[in-house]
Amino acid sequence: MEAGPAPEDRMDRDTFTDNFSHRMKSKTYLCYEVEVFEGDNPSDVRMSKPYLKNEPGCHAEICFLNRISSSGLDREKRYVVTLYISWSPCYNCAQKLVEFLGRNQNVTLRIFAVRIYDIDVGYEEGLRSLDRAGAQISIMTSEELKHCWETFVDHQGQPFQPWFNIDQNYQILTQRLKSILNTQGN
Repeated sequence: MEAGPAPEDRMDRDTFTDNFSHRMKSKTYLCYEVEVFEGDNPSDVRMSKPYLKNEPGCHAEICFLNRISSSGLDREKRYVVTLYISWSPCYNCAQKLVEFLGRNQNVTLRIFAVRIYDIDVGYEEGLRSLDRAGAQISIMTSEELKHCWETFVDHQGQPFQPWFNIDQNYQILTQRLKSILNTQGN
């Protein structure tokens, strides 16, 4: 396995802290890892700049789907895609991810979000549809944030410093996500 992206492909420390902490920033940042399995042996797929952000007219999740779809997934291989994202997917992005999973039965999708995107109507159903499609959705723990810091951030040797109330926020949002996923839509 590789050590991670080259420093020039990594996110700057302030951008990570501003967007992956529990501050209410409006941009969505998404870091990703793709593992390919040939039999039982995983290998990482290195894609340039393994983080994305919302662009005009394109949420980070859609930018990711465009990138991974253009890489040409081999139907004979099994993939585990892990998204570390500052906001959970909105309804529309959740539907696009569900469609992607429907077309790619050989892909397992894991989503770790810092916050629940609850601004638009339908976000709960979007998260439930992802769950029903087999995506694993969780709130990011301090360990996952540390992994992102070490893997995707140009931290210049600085260790990850958990922010105030990180564990309390995790517990609150995990309960909220669990409630959303366990509630049947009308």
